[in-house]
Amino acid sequence: MRVFVTGASGWVGSAVVRELISAGHQVLGLARSDANAASIASAGAEVHRGSLHDLDSLRRGAAQCGGVIHTAFIHDFSKFAENCEIDRRAIETLGETLEGTDRPLIVSSGVARLAPDRVATEDDNVPDPTPSLPRVSEQTAFAFTGRGVRTMAARLAPTVHGDGDHGFVPRLVTLARETGVSAYIGDGQNRWPAVHRFDAARAIRLALEKGSAGSRYHIVAEDGVPFREIAEAIGRGLNLPVVSKTKEEAAAHFGWFTHFAGMDAPTSSTRTRAALGWQPTEPTLSADLGGPGYFRT
Repeated sequence: MRVFVTGASGWVGSAVVRELISAGHQVLGLARSDANAASIASAGAEVHRGSLHDLDSLRRGAAQCGGVIHTAFIHDFSKFAENCEIDRRAIETLGETLEGTDRPLIVSSGVARLAPDRVATEDDNVPDPTPSLPRVSEQTAFAFTGRGVRTMAARLAPTVHGDGDHGFVPRLVTLARETGVSAYIGDGQNRWPAVHRFDAARAIRLALEKGSAGSRYHIVAEDGVPFREIAEAIGRGLNLPVVSKTKEEAAAHFGWFTHFAGMDAPTSSTRTRAALGWQPTEPTLSADLGGPGYFRT
């Protein structure tokens, strides 16, 4: 299949491109810059110049392909609401382009807010948007499920790890370096789901090949890693003390990251594994944190 991939040079998207090509698919990758284009071409994919702002470029890309995987999102939290609206319009454009074709449209989503303090499953709906959390990726995509589009949501763990990670865990490493301690909140038993980026890419490729319309797939290899274990691994990696922070102290230590540091979001992927025949095989988060990758300067 020829597949249009947005975010094709990004952390998850580039792994998806690699996975698709290794499985015999052709990839048309969206590139907004010369650097993105070079990265996509070096992976063996065809380059399609455009961006999430350029809806015509999205239409042209989707129309040329037998399926679409949308992994792009503008990660500028100072303009989060604006970027959520850009994402909504992009997904709507992709859906309209595929309408009536029965082609697959996979959009990336997340598991973090599905079911706070209990194990989330694929049956859980994403929460309604709020002014502070206005992202509607899944809702926008699933509006096309009854309109001849094989829509699916790839719900990613908040920690998609591996060599070169620039997400949540590297933020914690940087914070530990800056403050001289690796910290957790309270007893540190709040849980972060995790998945290696190559396992995530394989699950998304299987969803493209096997997934059914309207399905929500949990791209989660570890249901929930206690945050204290992550903090302790960072402490060992940097040879720094590991300390507990009270809720009151946490805001001063973690700043804007406090909500994420206290997040408890255990998530099951049992049904996803059964439906797709997916079995994670890459290193766990603890194994990755036990190596030098996260602590290079």
